[in-house]
Amino acid sequence: MNIKKMIVGAAAGALMMGILAMPAFAKGGFDTSGYNDTARIFNGTGMQWCMDKVGDIDWCNSYLGSSINDKIVMKWNAAWDACNKDGTPEACKGAWTSNEWNGMANGSESVWHYKIVWVGPCSEGEVVVGGGYCLWGQYSVLMDQGTYLHDGHVWYAPHAISAGYGAY
Repeated sequence: MNIKKMIVGAAAGALMMGILAMPAFAKGGFDTSGYNDTARIFNGTGMQWCMDKVGDIDWCNSYLGSSINDKIVMKWNAAWDACNKDGTPEACKGAWTSNEWNGMANGSESVWHYKIVWVGPCSEGEVVVGGGYCLWGQYSVLMDQGTYLHDGHVWYAPHAISAGYGAY
């Protein structure tokens, strides 16, 4: 093989690697806390989430207990961001979030999945129309299920008529 072909091949390979790596360096990727605000995703641990939100390691250790190393994936929509910023019914309409905690690898040994939607004013713990329960005074938990320390599968939220976000 001649040297000119090797140089051109190596340059083309380096160019392709650079093109493939560019999205990883693009603005809007994951920050050091595990958040990608552009994509509206958090991918990190219980401790990363707590330190970002609370910032007190002693409080986080006490609050999270064995969940500090649990893997968490949270997703939310633009209305969730608007509701957190504004809080008016107009801003909150259609807001939802999905939280998945997985502590099976070096964590709490529990797995949980929550689906939460904005429904307007409600009383904490009250069963909301459709079968979810009220949380934070204005949200309904449509799904709250998982396994807790190998005790089997548990459902804490009643089976909502629709566990899909579009029904609210």
